[in-house]
Amino acid sequence: MRTVEQWFGEYGESHTNPRNELLHIICVPAIVLTVIGFLWSIPVPAALTEISPWLNWATITIALAVIYYFTLSAALGVGAAIGLVTLAFVVRWLDTLAWPLWATCLVIFVVAWIGQFIGHAIEGKRPSFFKDLQFLLIGPIWLLGHLYRRLGISY
Repeated sequence: MRTVEQWFGEYGESHTNPRNELLHIICVPAIVLTVIGFLWSIPVPAALTEISPWLNWATITIALAVIYYFTLSAALGVGAAIGLVTLAFVVRWLDTLAWPLWATCLVIFVVAWIGQFIGHAIEGKRPSFFKDLQFLLIGPIWLLGHLYRRLGISY
C-alpha cells in the first residue's frame, strides 16, 4: 500500500499549474458534495431509516472514506471527517429545497467536472484518475494536505 506522501507526490505531478490548482480547490469539494448528494438520494431500506434518518448510503460511504483516510494519516482522517460531515449537513439542507436533490447535484456535478477538465487542459496533463481510479479518493485529501501545509499542520 502506498503512503500518503507517495499518493500526493504522484497526484501532484498533474496539478502544478496555479490555475489548475485553483479550479481544483473550487471543483473537487463541489464534486464530493454532489457524490454525497447522489448517494443521499438513493432510497434506503426502512430498517435503516428506523435506526436513524442520517443512516443512508451517503453516510455509510462517508464512514468508509474516513476509515480509508485514517489508514493513510490520522491527521488527514480527522480533517476529512470534519469536511465530509460538513458537506453532509449541506446536502441535508439542499434536500429541503423545492426541487429534487439529485437535480441540484447533477447541475453542480456537470459544472464542476467541466471546471476540472478545463484545469487539466491548462495544465496539459490528463487527470490522475485515468491512471488509477483510487485518485478520485486522493483528490479531496490532497487539497486538505495542501491546506495543512499552508497552516503548518503536519500529517
